[in-house]
Amino acid sequence: MVSIVKPRLKHVADHAGVSQATVSRVLNDRPGVAESTRRAVLQAMSQLGYEHGRLRPARRTGLVGLIVPELDNPVFPRFAQAIESRLAREGFTTVLCTSTPSGMGETDYLDVLQDHAVTGIVLISGEHSDTSADHQRYHDLRDSGVPLVLVNGRDDDLLDIAAVTVDHAEVTRLAVAHLASLGHRRIGLAIGPSRYVTAARLKVGYLDALERAGLPVDASLMTDTIYGIEGGHSAGATLLPLGVTAVVCASDRMALGVIRAAHERGLEVPTDLSVIGFDDAGPNAFFDPPLTSVQQPFESMASAVVQLLTAQITDAEAATPELTFRPELVVRASTGTAPAAPVGDDVADARSDTSRASVT
Repeated sequence: MVSIVKPRLKHVADHAGVSQATVSRVLNDRPGVAESTRRAVLQAMSQLGYEHGRLRPARRTGLVGLIVPELDNPVFPRFAQAIESRLAREGFTTVLCTSTPSGMGETDYLDVLQDHAVTGIVLISGEHSDTSADHQRYHDLRDSGVPLVLVNGRDDDLLDIAAVTVDHAEVTRLAVAHLASLGHRRIGLAIGPSRYVTAARLKVGYLDALERAGLPVDASLMTDTIYGIEGGHSAGATLLPLGVTAVVCASDRMALGVIRAAHERGLEVPTDLSVIGFDDAGPNAFFDPPLTSVQQPFESMASAVVQLLTAQITDAEAATPELTFRPELVVRASTGTAPAAPVGDDVADARSDTSRASVT
């Protein structure tokens, strides 16, 4: 089966022998383009079958696409609900799109949403945070007049697109400072894949906080893995044998994985190990123990997303800043005073054996 690649702005530019900026000026009827160049661009569009937003139904459908990576993680439904309710107040209807490896991907949804002439698009924790991804599609959408807002982790090559983010570096600063105040000196860090902007920012804050607390940096105590409970469990299996007394995690689900790994080694939380998550979107107060977490300001960030989006809908030349929001540390029972000494493998194994014996 032959797949047909839809022409994009770059293809038009290459075909006409001009820059993408020139194509954008032609598409948006901006001055400063010679008539011969304008004709060449329009001819290239016709030959390639490129459809520009101005040639489609007016982009005032009242529909706003909202693309999230998944719905299993409570953080994404929390954001979606907050954004949807605010868009509704502005008279917009949200089209929720869940991008999954086994289903439609982000690019597929962007194609569908553009074909339906949506009024704007919001992307949460999408490929815009992946430094190894091709971000040209975002520029194509922006140049074709589609208002865009990126949430959490805008890469440096996307400065022309509006964004809203929590201060990820401050997340780990708050977490490490809290643990240091409790006497912890060997603090592990469990983050997602290093190619993500968010992971890099979390690492920056972690290192900064260690320096502020006068604690040494041990590269072996920083581990990157997949997001989710499984990734946290893997990180715990790596960090716990190294004698950490605390672990800062890139998500609450990763924190649950670390706690599971600790329990499998016979460790008690927080007596032997303190654990801090990030997001605080789920029922963290009802876990055992209740999970200390650094909370994203979902409501404030959602308001900013809608403000940036509506500003672009009103004015195509609106500014495209990255608005950064400060997180908040929510202390619960998964963090406590550092143990006098890290629990060794022999003690952990003995506790684990005792625990298994009591069950049988």
